[in-house]
Amino acid sequence: MSFSMTGYGQSALQHGGYKVVFEVKSVNHRYCEVVLRLPREWTCFEDSLRRTVQQYVKRGRVDVYVNKEEGDEHTTHALLNEQAVQTYLLAAQDLSRKHGLDGELTVKDLLSLPGVWIAPEHRAVPADSDLDEWGPVLESGLRKALEGLSAMRSREGKHLAADVEQRLSKLQVLHGEMLQLAPTVVEDYRNKLKQRLSDLNDGSFAFDEHKFGMEVAIFADRSNIDEELIRLQSHFEQCKGLLRADEPVGRKLDFLIQEMNREVNTIGSKANHLTLVNRVVEMKAELEKIREQLANIE
Repeated sequence: MSFSMTGYGQSALQHGGYKVVFEVKSVNHRYCEVVLRLPREWTCFEDSLRRTVQQYVKRGRVDVYVNKEEGDEHTTHALLNEQAVQTYLLAAQDLSRKHGLDGELTVKDLLSLPGVWIAPEHRAVPADSDLDEWGPVLESGLRKALEGLSAMRSREGKHLAADVEQRLSKLQVLHGEMLQLAPTVVEDYRNKLKQRLSDLNDGSFAFDEHKFGMEVAIFADRSNIDEELIRLQSHFEQCKGLLRADEPVGRKLDFLIQEMNREVNTIGSKANHLTLVNRVVEMKAELEKIREQLANIE
């Protein structure tokens, strides 16, 4: 089964009074690259979570976002830092006494001073959310998100594989037409060359059947495309087999498409036949479309 390198998965769970949301998205990449974005206190789990991702994804860039939100039992409001307030008040009194300054520090002034408010993310983590407990929790939530990612990649992969197989079938049709045209190339050349010589012959030279036969034989050897056609048929069968394989096949398919393109180019350079050259152009167009699709297959 072929997998696309593009996909998205999401999951969420509750633990220790917190809601943890996992988002996983993947895009095309030559290798397997995993980028994790975690809250600072969970960076110690980065290596294990990366290995988990690599169990599901063999090729592509994967971005993992893990966000922690406080549950209902945790207040979401900032708290007043009583110690900071007391420090500011004592400092104001000390300045007034030492330097004879007038004026009072109002509540509005106090609340605007740095450090007076404690943001929710800076509060101490509750005791029930011990760091050791979070390892299996994060693993479980990430796997659920990765399962959603894999399902999407699988669906997209089926569409890509179906499109590639359809184009391979068209290539095989063109290949069959080439097989039929190949034997006529030499015969057409022989007839055209003989007609040209006949038109040019004004009686000043004698027609040499032996030299004429040698010229046709040299052309036949130079324009022979039997080996290229045989290799192309082999590549078609290999591609169809790989599309049904249960392993990442994107690189192998890309290599085979390059080989097919090379064989088609060789046929185009050998074939001195308009209809055959037209089939070469059609083949190259289909191969380019397949190559674009394979850029998204794992």
